Amino acid sequence: MTDINEQVKEEWKATTTGRERVKEILTETTEYTKASSIAKQALVSEPTTRKYLTELVDEGIGSTHQDGRTTLYKRNEGQRIDNRIKELRRTHSHRDLIAGIQEMNETLQEFRETYDVESPEDLAIELEPGDDGWNDLGKWRSTRQNLALAKAALQVDEAHRLAEA
Repeated sequence: MTDINEQVKEEWKATTTGRERVKEILTETTEYTKASSIAKQALVSEPTTRKYLTELVDEGIGSTHQDGRTTLYKRNEGQRIDNRIKELRRTHSHRDLIAGIQEMNETLQEFRETYDVESPEDLAIELEPGDDGWNDLGKWRSTRQNLALAKAALQVDEAHRLAEA
């Protein structure tokens, strides 16, 4: 009987190209990583992976860092943010963005008042192991990040509206 993981790998290989698999792995890579590691995960030879990684970096999907003679790769966070802003503008009206920003600002204010600190970093310093606030810490950080993205989407939307006027 074939291992289920091997079946999934074989199906992935059969239904995607090597480049698609390298791109998928790269877009999930948040820490600088060797091409050999990406090749192994993408089920693609290392030389072919390097070729695709070079193309993907040239397209802005990935970024590189030199560690001596070794080139390391990870996803391009800037492009991920740009894509999220485009998605927000496409799926939310100007009015929806404003309402979402107001709601997130209120949520952040509630966190500040509940914990009597100004930021999730301040909360992390004050929390003891086992405190209930650890759950809110992640929510606070996520809300703050989502607020920044919504504000950026609103600003881009406003710039487009002004340019069209």
